[in-house]
Amino acid sequence: MNLSTNNLREIIDINKLTWLLALVCLLSLFLFLGDTLFNTRGEPREAVVALSMLKEGNWVLPINNGIDMAYKPPFFHWLVALCSLPFGTVTEYSSRMPSAIALSMMTLAGFRFYARRRGAGLALISSLILLSNFEVHRAGVACRVDMVLTCMMVLSLYALYQWTERGMKRVPWLAVLCLSGAFLTKGPVGAALPCLVVLVYCWMRGLGLWQPLLKLIGVGLLSCVLPMAWYVAAWREGGDKFLHLIYEENVLRLLGKMSYDSHVNPWTYNVMTVVAGMVPYTLLALMTLFVVEWRKLRWNKSSLKVQLHSCWERVQGMDRTRLFSLLSLVIIFVFYCIPKSKRSVYLLPIYPFLAYFMAECVVWLKENHGRVLAVFCWTLVGISALLTLAFISLRIGIIPEQIVNHGRHAAENLAMYNALAHAPLTMMGWVAMLMPVLAIALYAKNGRKSPLMGMFILVFSIFFALDGLYQPLVLNTKSDLCVAQYVEQLAPKGRIYSFRTDFTPGNPLHPFTANFYLGDRVVPFEAFHPQEGLLLVGNDDIEAFEQRYPTLRTTLVKDFHRRSCDDHKYIKLYRFQPLTSAHD
Repeated sequence: MNLSTNNLREIIDINKLTWLLALVCLLSLFLFLGDTLFNTRGEPREAVVALSMLKEGNWVLPINNGIDMAYKPPFFHWLVALCSLPFGTVTEYSSRMPSAIALSMMTLAGFRFYARRRGAGLALISSLILLSNFEVHRAGVACRVDMVLTCMMVLSLYALYQWTERGMKRVPWLAVLCLSGAFLTKGPVGAALPCLVVLVYCWMRGLGLWQPLLKLIGVGLLSCVLPMAWYVAAWREGGDKFLHLIYEENVLRLLGKMSYDSHVNPWTYNVMTVVAGMVPYTLLALMTLFVVEWRKLRWNKSSLKVQLHSCWERVQGMDRTRLFSLLSLVIIFVFYCIPKSKRSVYLLPIYPFLAYFMAECVVWLKENHGRVLAVFCWTLVGISALLTLAFISLRIGIIPEQIVNHGRHAAENLAMYNALAHAPLTMMGWVAMLMPVLAIALYAKNGRKSPLMGMFILVFSIFFALDGLYQPLVLNTKSDLCVAQYVEQLAPKGRIYSFRTDFTPGNPLHPFTANFYLGDRVVPFEAFHPQEGLLLVGNDDIEAFEQRYPTLRTTLVKDFHRRSCDDHKYIKLYRFQPLTSAHD
């Protein structure tokens, strides 16, 4: 009876903490999703696919930018379109909702997964670290496929692990659905990689190799059913062009044989991105190195073979959940070191497991080296105070604009300066600015009693201020929304044409941001060859256009004197029409 009572209390505690964590997700992810305009080509490039779905009604293989098929399967775009239905169109907020929801789901699922196996306290710390590191937070508030893919992969890992706890009996339908979602988000790797992790885990736990392999093959095949239904439907619409695109994105990308270079980096790039991505906890990890008792970790005089065997036995003897977490982290990281194409977001699936081990480190520091946590927290206090003081100094004119009004990008720097110094603040903007100040006051009063709570309050307050005030003010100056608004006034209907000289087969560059804000009306000139209209070009592209099309006359309509946030070329708008005479 006593055991069942304790179990009941533990379940109640986990449920209460789940609701508390859900509130943290809501406050840290959803409040400011729509405040920052699209200011890179990645977000509008994904959002415009969902926009095309809603406009044209084609949810299988929509065409955007006039001629482009989506480069990735449609699960993420379906989610964006569904989230946008209540708004009537795709907005910055609705397009980022799937990522925020995915991160929230992954965080809550991870908390319950670790709480039942490693304790609610450690699980809560792990979940808060996951929510508040730079790489994960950035992906969780962006209109990109990566967080949805990560959520599906990590949830499938949790579900497959639970399946192994049940002796791998029956069909793990939740895992199958999550693997299908990962497959439909970014291709077969999303489904294959979790199965590989679980296969290695089964082997290292002494559960055999061939029997788990056959069962995982069955799970993998089931997870292909829904994606293959879409692939067949998309092939019927897109034909050979679609097949070539899928082959290049899923096979040639892994082999490093794409028709164009895409994020080619050495394996050390992955190490650096993880170090940068775990900020601010990277700083805490570095501080921990100074208190580790290195003498106990000395390499003894045994042979290398004996040392490796001893290490192997220690790994095999780990707690099952810790071993699973370690394998998930290592295997996914090593896998993404193999292809030439490397990006920091590819490694997002390792962050829940990295956060778990970081949580173990934090607990160890609290119990043995509380001063390290205190130094880290006071460092956060200094960062928060410096951030607030710098902003106040800008607002009252202590920092002059001359410090930014020089160099190649003086105009852009000045625009950011003016936004920070003079833009009117909303009520939530004031709240965001004052949040780090409140966090400092709370830590100064109660930091010794509750160091971990103080640490997380400080970290989350910094992210709150960045999301709610500083980031929108700075990044909105980079957006091409102003270009789209000017063009919209000149031509509220019909196509707008673009021309780029640095066209790359397989990876065309378009004015993605302006195209989104113009309702997917910007199309490549070469695809339609019109005789008159408006033309968006960058830098000296107009010279190449006039040489290539000598029968058309161009007239400058607007020099925006700003670099596009898509390709960093200075944007100009021209009107073109046929020459009226030989003299012209």
